[in-house]
Amino acid sequence: MEQTLVVGAVQMAPVYLDRAATLDKVERYVDEAGAKGCRLVAFGETIVPGYPFWLGRTDGATFNSELQRDIHSLYLREAVQIEAGHLDGVRQAARRNGTTVVLGIAERPADRGGHSIYCSAVTIDAGGDITSVHRKLTPTYEERLSWANGDGHGLVTHDVAPFTLGSLNCWENWMPLSRTALYSQGEDLHVALWPGDVYDTADITRFIALESRSYVVSVSGVLRREHIPDFMPGADKMRAASDEQISSGGTCIAAPDGSWVIAPTADTEGLTIATLHHDQVRRERQNFDPAGHYGRPDVTRLVVDRRRQTLTTFTD
Repeated sequence: MEQTLVVGAVQMAPVYLDRAATLDKVERYVDEAGAKGCRLVAFGETIVPGYPFWLGRTDGATFNSELQRDIHSLYLREAVQIEAGHLDGVRQAARRNGTTVVLGIAERPADRGGHSIYCSAVTIDAGGDITSVHRKLTPTYEERLSWANGDGHGLVTHDVAPFTLGSLNCWENWMPLSRTALYSQGEDLHVALWPGDVYDTADITRFIALESRSYVVSVSGVLRREHIPDFMPGADKMRAASDEQISSGGTCIAAPDGSWVIAPTADTEGLTIATLHHDQVRRERQNFDPAGHYGRPDVTRLVVDRRRQTLTTFTD
C-alpha cells in the first residue's frame, strides 16, 4: 500500500456572499490541486459563501433589526443547499481529479425546513460522492445569531489511503469529546476548518497533533475590507467597522510529533501542498495511542449519538 499522501490546503477569500462565484473559485482550486498531485484538498470554515463577519460589526444582536433581517435574507439566499445540487460542480471536480475534498459551507438543509443555516464541513470522496456532512455542534458566541446547532451525524471518519480522515469546524476542535469520537474511529489525519486567524491555529494545531499522534491540517479563509460587496446590506457600515484585513488566514500543517510541516501562513491566498508520511503516525503511536493501548474503556468511555436530528417523524 502507498505510504504517502499529497495534501493541499487552500487559503482563499470567498467571493463574499456569492455562492455561485465562490463555488467556481473552489472548483478551480480543486483542479489546480489535482494537477499538482494532491489526493486531498481542504478549504476553510463556511468559505461558501462566507463567514458572518458582519455580526460583530453591524450590531448583529439588535433584536428585530431591519438591517440584520436584510443581511440574513441574503445569507439564506446564497447559502448552500446540497439537495438542490449546489455542490454538483465541486463533486465533478473531485471526480475528474481523483481528489477527496473537505469543504466548509453555510448549509441550509432541506431536512430542517430549508430556512436555517448550519456551519457544515462536507467531505466529498475521490469518486465525487458526498460521504459526510458534519454540522457544527455548537456555534461560537455571535455565530449563534446566524447558525443553528448541529448534531453528531457527521462525527465519522473516511479512508484516504493510507490515512483515516476526520474533520471538525473551528472551536469544535477545542472540544475533547468530539476529538475523541474521531480518534476512536482510527483518525490519523485531522482537518480543522477555520474562518481565518493565526491566533486560532498557531497553538491548537500542534496540540491536537501531539494529543492524537496524527497529522493535523488547519485550513483557513482570508477576507479583506475590499472583498465586502456593494450589494450587501449595510456594506458601508461593515467597511467602516473593519480593518483592512478582516480575516488573516493561518493555514498550517503539523506532524504527529507536533512539529511544523508548514508553519502558519497569514494574509495571502493560495494552495499549500505537503506530502504526509504514514510511517510518522506509526512511530509516534509506539508510546501513546489515545484510543488504543493508552485508552482505558473499562474506566472511561464515550457515548456518541450519530442520529441526524429532525423535528418530525412521519408515520403514513
